[in-house]
Amino acid sequence: MDQVLLSFVFLFVLFALLGSGIWIGLSLLGVGYVAMAAFTTRPVGDAMVTTIWGSSSSWTLIALPLFIWMGEILFRSKLSEDMFRGLAPWMTRLPGRLLHTNIIGCTIFAAISGSSAATCATIGKMTIPELRKRGYPEDMNIGTLAGAGTLGLLIPPSIIMIVYGVTANVSIAQLFIAGVLPGLMLAGLFMGYVIVWALLNPDRVPASDIKMTLGQRIYASRHLIPAVSLIVMVLGSIYTGIATATEAAAIGVVGALAVSAAQGSLTRENFVTALMGATRLSCMIALILFGAAFLTLAMGFTGLPRHIAEWIDSLNLSPWMLIASLTVFYIVLGCFLDGISMVVLTMAVVLPTIERAGLDLVWFGIFIVLVVEMAQITPPVGFNLFVLQGMTGHQITFIARAALPLFFLMVVAVVLVTVFPGIVTFLPQQMIAVR
Repeated sequence: MDQVLLSFVFLFVLFALLGSGIWIGLSLLGVGYVAMAAFTTRPVGDAMVTTIWGSSSSWTLIALPLFIWMGEILFRSKLSEDMFRGLAPWMTRLPGRLLHTNIIGCTIFAAISGSSAATCATIGKMTIPELRKRGYPEDMNIGTLAGAGTLGLLIPPSIIMIVYGVTANVSIAQLFIAGVLPGLMLAGLFMGYVIVWALLNPDRVPASDIKMTLGQRIYASRHLIPAVSLIVMVLGSIYTGIATATEAAAIGVVGALAVSAAQGSLTRENFVTALMGATRLSCMIALILFGAAFLTLAMGFTGLPRHIAEWIDSLNLSPWMLIASLTVFYIVLGCFLDGISMVVLTMAVVLPTIERAGLDLVWFGIFIVLVVEMAQITPPVGFNLFVLQGMTGHQITFIARAALPLFFLMVVAVVLVTVFPGIVTFLPQQMIAVR
């Protein structure tokens, strides 16, 4: 059968299953079943069981539910309130003032959570009421939170980095370290935008109502100690080689439980709710990964990924054109799928092309995370938009418009890491050199 026709058949089956309301993981398994049954003589059940067992028995994959659990524990703690109290006194002299608490708060919480939506919700539940009470513009309040919330994907630990690392067989530790500089760069771009906006619109920035001496500011910073300590424990143990990503995840869970207990928020109800929330999300992601692994096996039997990679090679695209094309492709795909589904659905086809182009797989992982970040604030399936809609009551269109400038800043970030790949590769290279 012609490969182009075969591609359309598989896509039709996939979207028919997704459109019928079947879970994404089961839809992937269904397409894989069709492919295996139609094009191989191997027993489908045997292949499915073997593949699912192989993909589920990865030691690296254990980090996924642990980091999710850590984020769920911290989401139900008083950490966001402490972070606001610690950050707010230092923001009063920056143009834009307390709007920066959205960005810096999300940056810090992103380093102890693996989820964009959790980062957005945790920081938003504290900053939105406070900024509204002080009279900050609603569009800037919502827009900066929507954009900065996506840092939960880029700044390690990141759930989607674990998914990519397992799918592409790339070191999770190197991916985590590679995300640090791009994450800080993107946070800097967001803060730069707020500063420029504030200088151009001084009448829209409320006067500061926080009057503190330098000593009082330093004393207020004690509220940041729990968050900073967790960051040092988790990322420091990975960077120094003391712990693997999986071991660091276990350290993070213990640290999160300790912080929650110290704050008095570790009740039996919160513990059980966090555990069940992490279990549900982990099972959902695991089912998607199992379906993707089986679909990848089935696609390998058909030869489809190889043929598509050869077709892309025949176009003789330069690395720049390839990256530009993939950026547009993932932005469009992000309008219809969540980030994890985007990664697992496309890796079987995209990775051979990337390897043929000679691109570094760690760098490409950070590129993928950046474009998936854009998908978090693009309607109709932007998770951060849904989170903020539930928290604020605004329409999706209002939130998307407010986040649009930050979307373009993410495009700038993609251009910067493409022109200067060292932004991504410098720290992983240093980690390898140290070890």
